[in-house]
Amino acid sequence: MEATGRILAIDYGSRRMGLAVSDLLGITAQGIDTLQRRNKRTDFARLGGIIRQYNVQEIVLGYPLRMSGEAGTQSQKVAEFAEELRQRFGLPVHLWDERLTSAEANRLLKEAELSIQKRAQAVDRMAAVLILQSFLQVRSIQ
Repeated sequence: MEATGRILAIDYGSRRMGLAVSDLLGITAQGIDTLQRRNKRTDFARLGGIIRQYNVQEIVLGYPLRMSGEAGTQSQKVAEFAEELRQRFGLPVHLWDERLTSAEANRLLKEAELSIQKRAQAVDRMAAVLILQSFLQVRSIQ
């Protein structure tokens, strides 16, 4: 297997974006940051810096579907953000079903006995890690 650059996962939210990157071989996911949203220009500038720093070649964006599998209002916002990412950075952007990742992230962090405040700061990053891990697992089987 050859190294082709990293994959960046984004757990997109209106106030914060959790971020995770893969290792160079695309096997493991590591949480790197939680980006506090400011405005589009600042957010994209910070994402651009991360993309350059980690030599990101692909982006996986958590796609929030309803439990029924249908898209909702937030799904539309994420799809629009995905298109902006494609246009600004010229990278492939994959929408990835993220149902239950935030709930799973909260459960894992609660088991780690983090305080509620620390858990709130880490949940977006953990959700991004879970999104990326599930993407990498499915990709490795194909």
